[in-house]
This record gives sequence, structure tokens and C-alpha cells, in this order.
Amino acid sequence: MLNLEIIIFAVLALIAVVAAVLMITTRNAVHSALFLVVVMSTLAVFFLGLWAPFVAMVQVTVYAGAIMVLFLFVIMLLGAEKIGARLGRSWQVPVAIGLALVVLGLGVFLLLNTAPIEVVDLPAEEIMLGSAEAIGAALYSQWLFPFEAVSILLLVAMIGAVVMTRHEGKKKSA
Repeated sequence: MLNLEIIIFAVLALIAVVAAVLMITTRNAVHSALFLVVVMSTLAVFFLGLWAPFVAMVQVTVYAGAIMVLFLFVIMLLGAEKIGARLGRSWQVPVAIGLALVVLGLGVFLLLNTAPIEVVDLPAEEIMLGSAEAIGAALYSQWLFPFEAVSILLLVAMIGAVVMTRHEGKKKSA
């Protein structure tokens, strides 16, 4: 007999795969970015199921929040939302709303209906391993170079988008 964890995992995996396929196949760049938000949200619920609430909240705030705002900013700046042809896909809005509601419902279910982990018998090293302090110490010591490389990459991408848009404006006025 299937237990509840396997059913929740299967539903979330199906939502993540469907949203990823829709993200790739949709012709509108803004809709594609919003489907990416659904994928990132399902990943956050996966992390909640793995008892990693800090990583889940980082997933929501950093990826589904800040990075997606940056993506949407670049999409709007380049005018990429006007490139895709409207094919009359009126089914995408209900699918996106339905997927978002299922992900939100499963996330709330996981938060409310699971027993907390008892940390009384765990060694102090294991308790501190997933804390924000331990993650920050690892991020700024062991993983400093990849962290800075990603930040420089995002900065270069944003500057490139601005430069590309600026050249388009000069060509039109000439």
C-alpha cells in the first residue's frame, strides 16, 4: 500500500515536470518565467518534506523571489514578452492557477500535519549542521569563490541586457 509521503512526492514531481515542460514550450517569455516560479515552488515544498525549512525558505526568497524578479526585469527591459506569438492558449491560466494551488496546499499540509523532529538526543554538531550560522560560515569560507562567481555572472548578464537594449534604441533613432 502506498503511504502518504510517496503520494505527495508523486503529485509534486508531476507538477514540477508539467510546469517545466510548459516553461519550455510556451512562447510568451513572461509565462515561461512564471512557470519557472511554479517549478521553484515545488522544489521548496520538496525541501519542506525533507525537513529542511531553512533551505525551503531560501529557495522561495532567493530563487522564486529575487532571481525571478531579475529575470522578469530583463525580459521586460528587452521587450521579449512581445516576441512570442499569441496562440490563443487560454488553458494556460487555469493550469497555472491549479498547479500553484496544489503546490501551496501540499506545502501547508506538510507544515501542519507532520510531527517535529526531536533534537534532544542529537549531538550538538548535528544540530548546528543545518543552522543559518553554519550555512553562512560555509558559504563565506569554503564556497566563497562559487558564490562570488555567480554574483559576477548575474551582474554581467544584467549589464549585457542593458547594453543590448541601449544599442537597439540608438539604431531606431538613427
